[in-house]
Amino acid sequence: MIRRMKFATRFLLISCLLAGTSACATGVSYVELKGQRFSVEIADDRDEQTLGLMFRRSLEPDHGMLFIFPGEAPRAFWMKNTYIPLDIMYFDSELELVSLVTAQPCRTEACPGYPSEGPAMYVLELNAGKASELGLEPGDRMVLMLDNN
Repeated sequence: MIRRMKFATRFLLISCLLAGTSACATGVSYVELKGQRFSVEIADDRDEQTLGLMFRRSLEPDHGMLFIFPGEAPRAFWMKNTYIPLDIMYFDSELELVSLVTAQPCRTEACPGYPSEGPAMYVLELNAGKASELGLEPGDRMVLMLDNN
């Protein structure tokens, strides 16, 4: 039994090394923007996407949430029950930035929507001001490394 566990552990480690993925070793999904890495929570089903970052009081400076949709389409997000200002970045299927907006928390019933300026498959939320700090603009690319565990 122990021999099998050691073999499985070695096999996993070697597979990750051969694939060149550091996410295998860390067990964390991340994105890179202009060389800066951000750990991300993945929202890839309706319940996770509906909840998003609502009700959170803070977000670590190098963390965010990545929403993954099954295909490209016009997207729109809102900030209802979101307590922290966020940069919302829309990316197409090629991981190219379509548009971005800085959104403020909304504590009323009628919260504005923040639509993408084109079809998007990925939406990344980071602390407000991060996109400006990095100098992001449409056409910039995101590097994506998902932990598939």
